[in-house]
Formats: sequence, structure tokens, C-alpha cells
Amino acid sequence: MPTASRAALTSRHKAAGSHPRAADVVIPDKLYFRIGEVAELCRLPAYVLRFWETEFPHLKPVKSNTGQRMYRHKDVESVLRIKKLLYEEGFTIAGARQQLRVESKSDKKQTPLPFPERASDLKYIRQGLKDILGLLSTRH
Repeated sequence: MPTASRAALTSRHKAAGSHPRAADVVIPDKLYFRIGEVAELCRLPAYVLRFWETEFPHLKPVKSNTGQRMYRHKDVESVLRIKKLLYEEGFTIAGARQQLRVESKSDKKQTPLPFPERASDLKYIRQGLKDILGLLSTRH
């Protein structure tokens, strides 16, 4: 597509208001979405989604037996996050990629396990486990 045409297409999208805020999109409760559905849902051209797949390593939809891209719910959420970073927050592609890496690392931090606070709670749990073990051993 010539540069002038792409610029005209982009300005028409903006003029038509076809880029609502990413937070306003409601993702239907489905297991998989075809690329056309994701494009319509996110109000992005399919070629943008295919390009983003090359730029953002974590955006990897699975492919069906026929080779069609099948986006999962988390993939659609990633598309919306990328769209927000690029279109609303003004990040460059490299900047958005870095921001997603930072967010990914902070999401992976371990949360502490909810250990019982009192020794009596531990005794109660231990007795419950012994009871379960006794039930299981009598079945054989």
C-alpha cells in the first residue's frame, strides 16, 4: 500500500472514531477468536495484528489445522494492552515491548503462601490430613 494511501486510511480511522479506548472493549466469553473477530473487536486492521505478532514475542496465537490464527482470551487481552500502550499512552513499539517485559516480570513475583498463624490451626490441619490418609488406606 502506498504511503499516501496508508496515511489517508489512518486519518479516516481516527476521524471515524474507530479507536475507542482499549478499556472500553468487552471480550466475549469464548475459547478462541479468529483474526477477523479480534480485528473487529479491537477495531484494528488484521494486517496490524499480524505485524504485532512479529514485534511482540508473547503474542503468538495458535494455528488451526487449516492454518488460521486462533487467538485465546489472553491473546486478545495482550492485543488490547499493546493497543493502549501504542495508541493511548504514546509508546513506540520498542518502548511498548520493554514496558510489557517489565509488567511481565512484576506479575511473576511470588506471593507468600497463606500459612496458618496459630499452632492450633496446624494441629487441626494435620489431624484432618491424618483422617484423610486413614480413609484412603482402608479402601485398599
